[in-house]
Amino acid sequence: MPKGVTRRRPRTRAALLKAALETFAEHGFHATTIEQVCERAGYTRGAYYSNFASKEELFLALFDEHSDRIVRRLAESIDALAAEEYTLERLAELAARVEPDERDWYLVTTEFTLHAIRDPQAAWVLARHDERLRAEIARGLTLVLRRAGRELTVDADRFARLLIALREGGLAQSYVEPDALPPGSLERQFLTPLLEASTRRIPGAPPGQSKRSGSDAVI
Repeated sequence: MPKGVTRRRPRTRAALLKAALETFAEHGFHATTIEQVCERAGYTRGAYYSNFASKEELFLALFDEHSDRIVRRLAESIDALAAEEYTLERLAELAARVEPDERDWYLVTTEFTLHAIRDPQAAWVLARHDERLRAEIARGLTLVLRRAGRELTVDADRFARLLIALREGGLAQSYVEPDALPPGSLERQFLTPLLEASTRRIPGAPPGQSKRSGSDAVI
């Protein structure tokens, strides 16, 4: 493959992903055609198929990109905390943040989830990507709680499922009734007591432990 093509490939892929998210959010996953995505991105079908084999594969690439971005944003916010700020209340506040661009993604992922519920193969594939995201959340949560001098008393993967359910269920209600329930409201109100009920203080660990050391990345 020519070197110029190799250098252009990440830009092409990024443009297609951006166009796909916008088009899926505007028209719906099922109604969107590959031609619409290519037209919005400014690329040909050949460029599309050199990056993605299907619309499903395109969505899953969006899923992984979105997951990585959300995890990275949260990790950066947590890493910016001072040692004394490592409290359950502060961690809950950071986890409750909802970016303005989240609505488009919520529309897209909700439709694909409904598709996966009807299609066993799509469900199996989506579950593998969900599993990867949960593992990142569970690992990061365990490390962050350790900094706060606490540890989970429940299975970390199960707790990650609960956090995702709270997030997605809350957003569903918020986007229907944004004035009555602004995005992130349920997390702000209930995540701290949920963490208190599902964690315990590590014996001998002072509150607000020191910043990370060595390979202790947040998420």
